Order: sequence, then structure tokens, then C-alpha cells
Amino acid sequence: MTTSPDVSVMPQTAVATAWRRRSRIYGIVLIGLALLVAFIFGPDVDGDATFRLSRPKDPFALPNLVVPAAPFTYIAAALLAFLGAREFLRGGGRWSSIALGVGLAIAVVALLVWATAGKSFSLTGMLQATMVRAVPIALGGLAGVLCERVGVVNIAIEGMLLAGAFTGALVGSLLGGWMGLLTAVIIGGAFGFMLAALVVTYRMDQIIAGVVINLFVLGLTSYVSSQVFAEYRSLNDAPVFRAFKIPILSDIPVIGPMLFNQNIFVYGALILVAIATYYLFYTRNGLRARAVGEHPRAADTLGINVYRTRYIHVTLGGMVAGFGGAWFTLGSVGRFDENMTGGRGYIGLAAMIFGRWHPVGALLAALVFGFADSLQQKLALLQTPIPSEFLAMFPYIATIVVVAGLIGRARAPAADGKPYIKE
Repeated sequence: MTTSPDVSVMPQTAVATAWRRRSRIYGIVLIGLALLVAFIFGPDVDGDATFRLSRPKDPFALPNLVVPAAPFTYIAAALLAFLGAREFLRGGGRWSSIALGVGLAIAVVALLVWATAGKSFSLTGMLQATMVRAVPIALGGLAGVLCERVGVVNIAIEGMLLAGAFTGALVGSLLGGWMGLLTAVIIGGAFGFMLAALVVTYRMDQIIAGVVINLFVLGLTSYVSSQVFAEYRSLNDAPVFRAFKIPILSDIPVIGPMLFNQNIFVYGALILVAIATYYLFYTRNGLRARAVGEHPRAADTLGINVYRTRYIHVTLGGMVAGFGGAWFTLGSVGRFDENMTGGRGYIGLAAMIFGRWHPVGALLAALVFGFADSLQQKLALLQTPIPSEFLAMFPYIATIVVVAGLIGRARAPAADGKPYIKE
């Protein structure tokens, strides 16, 4: 699963030509953004944009960040034009992706300033919402990392998230939130084991196996939601895990509410990312798992059981996805709705690629997508003239832009997606 040709095997002239073409495309995009900011945002902006950095009950209050909207808009347009012209005329190398990323960030800030001109909103609240909305994407990305590091492509993350959400709502309604959460993790692991059986033992095409699981879960949960939950509403009324503060740390301005005033799913995601990072890159078993994903035959000759390693890690990935799916019900609204995951599993795969198959990278990428999700909600509250349908597209547009434009050359594990047949 690479996003561009492997330049390590391309002639230097071909590499230079490819980078040059890419830089010119980036330059055109940045210049287009400069024109958009200057001629669409600029003439229609007035007053100051006020961003609140603290809330009334915060013990350490920071002053509001006040930005003169019109001057900032034109300064942002000038910076975008400069970056675009530089990329078009002299771009090349890894700086191009950095320039595009900086340009996109400037354009997003200009959009926020334009939308907030003459108004105010809580930047701290938006960052807190970003962290919350990043959770299922980060856990989906982590599930993908655990699977693909041992050479198994997990397209079924979406179905595993949906199964976790459904199970969390049903069992949580009957037996309480903790039992719902535990069962969601178990069901996610069961679908992970099913995927492993299909692709490891029976060597089914990994993409097809994942799609089959997704369609099966979608059909089953949609049927129960429309036929059973509609009549027996008590089966779809689960308790929600509330946020709780970590003393002292939650009082840190801006960062405190974002990281230390959350529910169990946010803390769990951060802990799981830390554990997975340590396991994959600092333990013997993690090294063996990565060896199976890079060169399973060599790993087999060294005594590593390739089949067992893949079974274990794909099942663990399913359990992580089941935990992430429970967020939709037990960590958010307390009820299950048809197809409520809304493609977050696929965005989790994009976060995994953006993060270069690393748990921390997947988390950081999930924060980008979570920010796009919270941004569209904030723009709707600010009553911007952008149609709501276009606002709803923001997270998915961010996925396309990040994967297509910012990743550059991303190399998956060498044996990713390839079945292994023991001789």
C-alpha cells in the first residue's frame, strides 16, 4: 500500500522530474488558495476575531486571543502566494510536502479568522472536541498498524468499529456500561480472529475478506436497528461514560482540558498508543512481529511461528477496533444508529498510512482528521455562509488531501497483503 512510486529504484533524472512535477502542482494549489483567501475571504471580513483560551471556571485564566481579521487575511494570502510561487519556480525535494502542509494550515487559520470576524468562540473547547473526535480514528489506525505490521491488510476496521458500537449499546443497555465495553472488545476480537482465519489459514484475498466482514456487520446491525431496536427501545439505551478530571493536570491552560478532562476512551486511546509503540519497537516480540511483516520466510527459518503471530496480532487489532467502536455509543450518545461509524474505519486506515505504520504517527494523523471534524461543527455554529453539505465534507476532504498530498513516499511493510505458505 504505497502512495507513490518507490524512488529508491528510480533513476535520478526520473526522481528529479517527478519531484519537479509534484512541486509545480503544489505551487498551483497554494497560489489558488492565496487567491481564494484574498478575494473570497478578504472583501467580506470586518472586525476582530476573538478566540477564548480559557473558560470562566479555569483557575489559570489566559487572556483572549484577538486577531484583526482583515489585516490577517491579506497577510495569510501573501504568505500563501509566496509559498506557491516558490514551489512553482524553485520547489523540489521534501520541502515541497512541508510547504504544502504549512500552506494548508495557513489557509485553515484564515478560514477560522474569517468565520469568527466580529464574533468569538472557545478555542480550548474546539481542541477538546478535536481530541474526542480523533479517538475512533486513532484506535482504527492503531488496529491497522497491529495488523499490517505482521503483513495483514485490515479493510474490516469499519465493520469492527460498527460491531463494537452495536454491542456496546445492546449489552450496555442490559448489563451496564462496563459489561458493554468488555463485550464490545471481545466481539471486535472475534471479528479479528475471523479475518485471520480467512486470510491466514484459508488464504482468502485480504481485501475481499475485509469487505465481506464490513458488509456482513453493516447488514446485521442495520436489520436489528430497524426491526428490534425500533420496537424495544430499552435495548438501545446504554449509559455513557462521562469525562473526569485528572487533578492538577486538568488545570493547565488549553492543554489541560484537551488531554486531562476526558472520558475513559480518550485516556484508553493514549495508553494503548503508548503500549503499542513500546511493544512494537522496544521488545523482542515486537521485533518478531515486524519481521513477520517484512520477511515472513526469513522469520520462519529463525523459528518464529508466522501463522500464530498473524493470528494474535490481527485478533488484538480487532479488540482495539472493538474498543474504538464502543466510543460511538458508550462514550458519546448512548444509543446505536444505523451505520453510525460513518466511514471512520476507512479514515483510520488513512491515518495509519499518514502515520507511516507507526502508532504515534497514526494518533497525530487522527488529530488532523479530528480537527477537520470539529472544525466543520464549529463553522456551522458560527453560521458561516458555507452550505452545511460542504461543511459535512470537511473530514473526508482532509483525508483525501492528506493522503494524496502530504505523505510523499510511504513504504508499507514488505509482506503487507501477501499470503504466506509454509514450505
